[in-house]
Amino acid sequence: MSKKTSAAIATTVLASSVILGGCGVFNMKDKAIDPPQREVIVKDSAALNDHSTKQKSAAKEDATSKTVMTELYLIDKNGYVVPQSMALPHSQGVTKQALEYLVQDGPVTDMLLSGFRAVLPADTQVDVDVTKDGKATVDFSKEFANYKKEDELRILQAVTWTMTQFDSVKSVTIKMNGTKLKEMPVNHTPISKNLTRASGINIDTSDIADLTHTKPLTVYYLGGKADYYYYVPVTKRISSTEKDMAGAVVEQLAEVPSGKKNLVTEFMPELALVEKPKVKDGEVTLNFTESIFGSFEENTVSQRLVNALVLSLTEQKNIKKVDIQVNGKASLKTEDGKELNEPVLRPQKVNSTSL
Repeated sequence: MSKKTSAAIATTVLASSVILGGCGVFNMKDKAIDPPQREVIVKDSAALNDHSTKQKSAAKEDATSKTVMTELYLIDKNGYVVPQSMALPHSQGVTKQALEYLVQDGPVTDMLLSGFRAVLPADTQVDVDVTKDGKATVDFSKEFANYKKEDELRILQAVTWTMTQFDSVKSVTIKMNGTKLKEMPVNHTPISKNLTRASGINIDTSDIADLTHTKPLTVYYLGGKADYYYYVPVTKRISSTEKDMAGAVVEQLAEVPSGKKNLVTEFMPELALVEKPKVKDGEVTLNFTESIFGSFEENTVSQRLVNALVLSLTEQKNIKKVDIQVNGKASLKTEDGKELNEPVLRPQKVNSTSL
């Protein structure tokens, strides 16, 4: 597959199926897509505005159905750790429940989309304790050690990112049978004292010879295929002296990591900004040239491009919403006619599905 989706793909691919969990998703009416072997109702990625209204609606729906949208980090057929947001039974212990749904042959089994699998070994039991200052201690049973060594980093990433989706969790410590682990039990990967999202996910260092003077940057690419796209976070490394993090996001999105296969991007090589991004009060303003239109007509931008931008930029702690402009004007729309005349908020969860 090409490193960049062609203009033809941009115009013919069905609206992407996103799995953005929690009590909110990209704000749009639900659409049905039929991924292989399973019929799934997916919440499409268009129209990210009107976020607060969507949150209230989702909260009301959850209260009625006794379910809560929860982000589960699972492994896709290409070996990437990918968020999928699923409606789980309402539980007082949401952090523990989320990890229980990562266990193979567990309650998540009948909910998995084709090509995805759970990350924790079968029969693994889990206990979770979260302190008031956001430190979560996860204690796994001895079955936790029954995994293949190639899944070791994936397990660390899936556990960390699943746990830190919750506002109450800032960092994670791992135990097994009550003993704190300093390294993973199979391939002996060292475990830092407090695991956070800064540790990265689907890490790509293929173009970095020396990590010493670098820092992590997580951006979202498209995985899956034409009739079923989803968003895959990838942590790359950039210069530790880089101050324009928003500009770095745009730059990295235009280049699929060489060390990762089966990922694509809607960003074309000629995509350019008129000026450096401006960040103020949690809002970043991106002023693009007309190159952002790609093969679309004037004032029309790809919804998947918008989604990747919003997801990637809002991984930065100081960015909560994204204002997309062209030559200083914000009167844009997506290919399905949805207007983008207001800054776009990040949905609370990634790649939302309901079965």
